[in-house]
Amino acid sequence: MTITIKTADDISKMRIAGKLAAQVLEMIGPHVQPGVSTGELDRICHDFIVNEQKAIPAPLNYNGFPKSICTSLNNVICHGIPSDGKLLKSGDIINIDITVIKDGFHGDTSKMFCVGDTPDHAKRLIRVTQECLYKAIEIVRPGTTLGDIGAIIQQHGEANNYSIVREYCGHGIGRIFHEEPQVLHFGKAGTGTPIVEGMTFTIEPMLNAGTRYTKLSKSDGWTVTTKDRRLSAQWEHTLAVTADGCEVMTVRSDEQL
Repeated sequence: MTITIKTADDISKMRIAGKLAAQVLEMIGPHVQPGVSTGELDRICHDFIVNEQKAIPAPLNYNGFPKSICTSLNNVICHGIPSDGKLLKSGDIINIDITVIKDGFHGDTSKMFCVGDTPDHAKRLIRVTQECLYKAIEIVRPGTTLGDIGAIIQQHGEANNYSIVREYCGHGIGRIFHEEPQVLHFGKAGTGTPIVEGMTFTIEPMLNAGTRYTKLSKSDGWTVTTKDRRLSAQWEHTLAVTADGCEVMTVRSDEQL
């Protein structure tokens, strides 16, 4: 396993890419309304990334992915494909996952949105999933292990009676969209690769309201849903490890990180 340690110059470029990705999520928020299609959300984001930011939407044509963003609705865990036929309705929850490339470097982030009047049980799942991400970010520093990250996410998620998706995980990121290390969202504290300064990776916990089991669409080869069809939530940030902690490169204006 070769982990690419980033230089200060690399990280400065990743900071720009991360900020752009965060800005896309901030821009798209007001458009997430009942009656809007996920295909329309994709087009709005694509045009903003390409025309306003002069950047590249990383998912488009990545291993054949057909769109510029991922839109994962309700029981979709991740990698949902935007479609003009998929209209948002009041009560839905949706994850919008944005990755942009700027000057050769990637910024990768996702956020949950509530559509219209969302039930309290769905809001709770969203909140606890975000808490899992924040608890993990808090412990990232040199000397922490990847197992520590997985353990703190698993502990908080399961303490709230949710299950942790195991087949999909966070990842190293830089010039390459997905690189080493894999960042699992479950595990045992004190195990795994030690974190060192200059590492850059995502943390992106996926929590299910029901069981942890997943199902990959045979028809499109991308969409991952909960096997029991219950709700799933996810939040994601890209981090750079500093000498005494970490920098969240995809922080949004609504966050204090």
